[in-house]
Amino acid sequence: MSTPPIASSALPAATNSGLPRVGRAGYALIGAIALAICLILVAFNVGQFAIAPRELLSLLMSAVFGTTVHARENADIVLFEIRGPRIAAAFLVGGALAAAGAAYQNLFRNPLVSPDILGVSSGAALGAVVGIMLGVSVIGLQALAFGGGVLAVAAIYFIGTHIGGRRAGHAGHDPVLTLVLAGVVIGSLLGAGIALSKYLADPTNQLPAITYWLLGSFASVTRSDLLVALPLIVIALVPLWLLRWRINLLTLHDDDARALGQDVSALRLIVIVAATLMTAASVAICGIVGWVGLVVPHAVRLMVGAEFSRLLPLAFLLGGSFMLAVDTIARSVAAIEIPPGVLTALLGTPAFLWLMSRTLGSRS
Repeated sequence: MSTPPIASSALPAATNSGLPRVGRAGYALIGAIALAICLILVAFNVGQFAIAPRELLSLLMSAVFGTTVHARENADIVLFEIRGPRIAAAFLVGGALAAAGAAYQNLFRNPLVSPDILGVSSGAALGAVVGIMLGVSVIGLQALAFGGGVLAVAAIYFIGTHIGGRRAGHAGHDPVLTLVLAGVVIGSLLGAGIALSKYLADPTNQLPAITYWLLGSFASVTRSDLLVALPLIVIALVPLWLLRWRINLLTLHDDDARALGQDVSALRLIVIVAATLMTAASVAICGIVGWVGLVVPHAVRLMVGAEFSRLLPLAFLLGGSFMLAVDTIARSVAAIEIPPGVLTALLGTPAFLWLMSRTLGSRS
């Protein structure tokens, strides 16, 4: 299962352009910001109650500076209570999942892993399923989902390091591989727990609620949800950004990183905690949404290379834009709302196959 460092697989695609890599990253960042702004304006202007850019600006100016509002009746309610929180949540969750995916891919030296490689999504799903069966409130459900994701990763990390500690002196021991195997085992166990809970759930009320939550949705996101998730995601992003130069060393073998003076175990733990915190906070407010943390960092790596200081901000912006575009399509393309997890799979599968072919072509 050993794989080459991800840096070597991405550098050719980032350096074949006539633009310097630094300039390429800067242009990509400016383009990502412009794309995010355009998609936000489109998201507000799509739906049963469209909010035009002029109305949006007037409402925001009124809220910040107290100016006169030039908008239709109830536009402020739609903006601040319904569509605004939903758009903010979609962008925040997409960005957090993409940033967590970029961190995990550096951590495991493999561009084919995603944020749920350590069982975050499975643990959060089991916590939410238990909450639905117990009939807890929405806040209690989110707390159980968040706690389930964190506890699952804590258990996997404990098992991985405990086994790794016993084999630390053995030749060929790979702590990253140990974590992956522990994640596969615990993830399978959590999946069995979810299946058992669905089998025991009341088919009239509980089972539909469980199925709906597992598919993911931003329809019920409120401002209070954002006030809970936003600080957690920001707290998780800060250490990733401050350690962005050192995180590049995780793509090297542990012995090489230690030779450069880096405490690999401590750095690996910080990355796991930060990425897990972002993923668990995201899953807690919207349910399971896959593919974002896998496809977006892989695409960004092909554009600007594997250097983490360029990868992290661009992955966050493009991940948020991708998730916002998916949610806008999900609530407007049909008479009923399509779960965003379904659309991310439909869009992510061909996109990832194309990106993988580009990666293999550049390496050959």
